[in-house]
Amino acid sequence: KNLLDACCAALGFYSVGYAFAYGGMDFSDPQKTFIGTENFFLMGVDNLMFWMFQFAFAASSATIVAGTLAERCQMAAYLCYSLALTGFVYPVVAHSIWSPQGFLSAKAVDPLWGVGVIDFAGSSVVHLTGGSTALIATYLLGPRRGRFYDHRGIPLAEPVEFPGHSAALQMLGAFILWFGWYGFNTGSALSITGPNRDEVVSLVAVNTTLAAASAGVT
Repeated sequence: KNLLDACCAALGFYSVGYAFAYGGMDFSDPQKTFIGTENFFLMGVDNLMFWMFQFAFAASSATIVAGTLAERCQMAAYLCYSLALTGFVYPVVAHSIWSPQGFLSAKAVDPLWGVGVIDFAGSSVVHLTGGSTALIATYLLGPRRGRFYDHRGIPLAEPVEFPGHSAALQMLGAFILWFGWYGFNTGSALSITGPNRDEVVSLVAVNTTLAAASAGVT
């Protein structure tokens, strides 16, 4: 499923997702829009590095849901979900907060309540979107078959114990994520050469370290 997320995110974000999220953005235009309407299939896009960076955010939003649907969803259905999320749902949220034409954007000419919504590295755009989607998907799927209910839907007298997953792979995954977040979070500064940007990047790296360490012991 994680591989499908990467594949579907690349295709969905390339074809329509990027256009919906950032198409035609203009920092001097005060007009607010629901979604972007330009740059489909990256036509007219010069900064491909920005697309690549934003693709990683879109794919991350989709992979959040993968854990809640593990072994509980058919591959065809998951393929459709992944395309829909990265091609439309996530871009709508990203446009509203990160595009200067978004109605919640802090970068708009006239931001909401004079401030707008500030989301530095995707805590709302990426994780809240993915988490909300995961919650809805989990509710629709219901409990895992064979644990609380039998395959006919009849409640079991006692929940069936499932064997735990590999502790070694869990630790390896934690280290990989921890290391990856240094690029993900500090990269959200977009530049390290501007005024005080080095201080911002350093602070983000320190906060990422402390957040991961605190989560690991709680």
